[in-house]
Amino acid sequence: MKIILTQEVSGLGAPGDIVEVKDGYGRNYLLPQGFAIAWTKGAEKQVTVIKRARSAREIRDLGHANEVKGQLEGLKVNLKARAGDGGRLFGSVTSAEIVDAVKASGGPVLDRRRLEVPGHIKSTGTYPVKIKLHPDVTASFNLNVLQG
Repeated sequence: MKIILTQEVSGLGAPGDIVEVKDGYGRNYLLPQGFAIAWTKGAEKQVTVIKRARSAREIRDLGHANEVKGQLEGLKVNLKARAGDGGRLFGSVTSAEIVDAVKASGGPVLDRRRLEVPGHIKSTGTYPVKIKLHPDVTASFNLNVLQG
């Protein structure tokens, strides 16, 4: 089955890539999750739009990735979240909230889908967060979740 990826799938490809997968994997997982669309001649024309959007938010090259890594690793990121007694949060911290906190702390604009968060953050404290900036570059920073 030929499909066009709309999001990055590890081990398969990046958005806009046209890949051949087994029928069951494409039909039962990739298409329903929204990670891909079925390949047609008309859909193939959308590949250029997908790739253009990807290049706009992507790290340009290895040098740029290392520059962003340097910015992130020297950054103190604080996130205020509603919490009850004992520091337990009402809900959990999302990757979109982490990206907004990085931006508010003076850091670069990041893609929330590339964040690697250690499980669900459901209480106040300090948590290590990693982000894959480039296939060869992974940055890490500490996220301080405060009661607010």
